[in-house]
Amino acid sequence: MSGASEPGRSTGSKIIRFALVGLANTCIDLAAFFLLLKMGAPPLAGNVGAWFIAVLFSFVANGFWSFERSPDIRLHHSFLRFVSLGALISLGVSSLSIATLAGVLGVWPAKIGGVIVAAALNFLAARWSIEGRFVK
Repeated sequence: MSGASEPGRSTGSKIIRFALVGLANTCIDLAAFFLLLKMGAPPLAGNVGAWFIAVLFSFVANGFWSFERSPDIRLHHSFLRFVSLGALISLGVSSLSIATLAGVLGVWPAKIGGVIVAAALNFLAARWSIEGRFVK
């Protein structure tokens, strides 16, 4: 979090940091998904469980490293925004991908395809939920 006297991070820096967190987050998501499937969870339930684990990591990492949290947004409001948008975007896209494509492509290609599609949308969503803005 930057103070009023500190210069803010550039959008390019935020994108790079967000991408690095996203890579780590994707590994956490896929590992949790793998473990939940191994434990016998159905693919959609495993996807929801893996998403929840990954979203907790993502919020902390993005909130304290990628973006500059707005002091006007309370932490719990920021978390609710982040989780709500994450549910609509990443969980929704990946679950829809699994539900519609797993029978044709297999569970793993469907899961990975959903992760890729959701990544670009998540940058704007995370920025809005943490900083309170979409652009600039």
